[in-house]
Amino acid sequence: MRILFAVLLFLLPNIPALAQTRAPRPRPKLVLLIAVDQFRYDYFPRFRDQYTGGLKLLLDRGANFVDGHLEHYPSVTAVGHSTMLSGATPAVSGIIGNDWFDRESGKQVTSVSDLTVQPLGDAVKPDQGASPRRLLVSTLGDELKRADPGSGAKVIGLSMKDRSSILPVGRMADAAYWFDEATGQFISSTYYFKELPAWVRQFNDAKHPQSYVDRVWLKAAGSGAERRLPSEPGRALNAAIYGSPLGNELLELLVERAIEAEKLGQRGSTDLLSVSFSSNDPVGHSLGPDSPEVREVAIQTDRVLDRLFKYLDKTVRMANVLVVMTADHGVAPVPELLIQQKMPGGRVAGQFFDPIQKALEARFGAGKWLLSTAGSSPYFNYELMEQKNLDPAEVQKVAARAIAKSPMVSRVYTREQLLSGRAAADKFDQRVARSFNPRRSGDLEILLDPYWIRAGGAGATHGTPYNYDTHIPIVFMGPGIREGRYYQHAALNDVAPTLAALLDIETPSGSVGRVLHEMFLPEPSSVTVTKNLK
Repeated sequence: MRILFAVLLFLLPNIPALAQTRAPRPRPKLVLLIAVDQFRYDYFPRFRDQYTGGLKLLLDRGANFVDGHLEHYPSVTAVGHSTMLSGATPAVSGIIGNDWFDRESGKQVTSVSDLTVQPLGDAVKPDQGASPRRLLVSTLGDELKRADPGSGAKVIGLSMKDRSSILPVGRMADAAYWFDEATGQFISSTYYFKELPAWVRQFNDAKHPQSYVDRVWLKAAGSGAERRLPSEPGRALNAAIYGSPLGNELLELLVERAIEAEKLGQRGSTDLLSVSFSSNDPVGHSLGPDSPEVREVAIQTDRVLDRLFKYLDKTVRMANVLVVMTADHGVAPVPELLIQQKMPGGRVAGQFFDPIQKALEARFGAGKWLLSTAGSSPYFNYELMEQKNLDPAEVQKVAARAIAKSPMVSRVYTREQLLSGRAAADKFDQRVARSFNPRRSGDLEILLDPYWIRAGGAGATHGTPYNYDTHIPIVFMGPGIREGRYYQHAALNDVAPTLAALLDIETPSGSVGRVLHEMFLPEPSSVTVTKNLK
């Protein structure tokens, strides 16, 4: 027996072995991010029986994370779009809102405003320069380019809004284009190149907005009411296009032209195209999520995506396209409708920040205590505090107690609380805490009760950490993705690290999300014969 065992030990190293190896997953030729501005998740189930095109394909063939949420605050366009392909929270990315007060310059700035660059387009104003320079982290596009600088990978962003085209694709993008209502053209800035590419100029020269003159995009059955665009070309028509489903239609035409001109997904490298359909947002703001117009723009979005997918199938083949569809935020119901339904909600009227100014004057004396505001956040006058030798924390407490007494104010967070991490008790607190950036945020963050909004007049808005503003679609479709409904919690922050894992590149620098591996198909395997090492 001992002799037999010794013989086996001698022969074993010389016996060939079967080894199972994992073949690399084929890379998609094109990664396509589709963002639909203000598209609440519940527009999927509510209108699904009306979807026959692109949204239906995503729901039928995609991995649908039904509990997808924003995990940041405020739930606004710039923050959502900066999160999609960075995976970062505002605390890290620096994009804390659509706009904020910049203490260094003493001016209000937007998330993409940049006076060091010039806008590119006909008759645009010099102060329209925009870039991603305020974004403090990398994006998937940046990491894609850095992973293999010689690959020639292209990264391009398209939208009707500047921030929605610029922020998802990041600082190393080849281009970003957005719509200028004044001229009816798609423009860019010298951050990307010295002049608009010839194909963009040709697209603008075709004057596509003029083809929408006098177009009817909604005729309400039985009521005779209709939504019709202006009968003459000009700024009013351009604004109406942006505020109707036809804005998405116009953008889709530009997307097709970009794919053709730039040969996206057709050059032997993996390209990234970010497309944000903006027109759902103004319709929702004007009329609310329960209006027939919002239903119509959702159905028209389904048809626009159908045209885009069919075009991609002819040019790139959809089998080579990895698609992610999501949204930047949801929207609150119209308060007047909620009241009819015996639900809480309403509009907060008056000068919202007045109690703070009055309380600080009463306690510390006269002066301009508020330099500016952004959203529901005030910026206090630090120079005045120094002159009066005041403790900033005490000033914050006095201001917080004053505004907390205002009707329908739910929670107030001070700068000191957020800096020290003492503000996070539940998920709404956590969303606020994740979004505090010491250099850019204000001195208080103020939340109203659910369903209460500060917007006057009619319409609806968004911006809160509550679920009607944070519940969004997160759907993946394409090579390597197992279709189905997934009930695990997913955050918008998860999109970037998941795509990075699928592309086998570095995770963007500020990402805090997880890889949604539960939807991955097994990687292809092969069996090979290997010789054992002695």
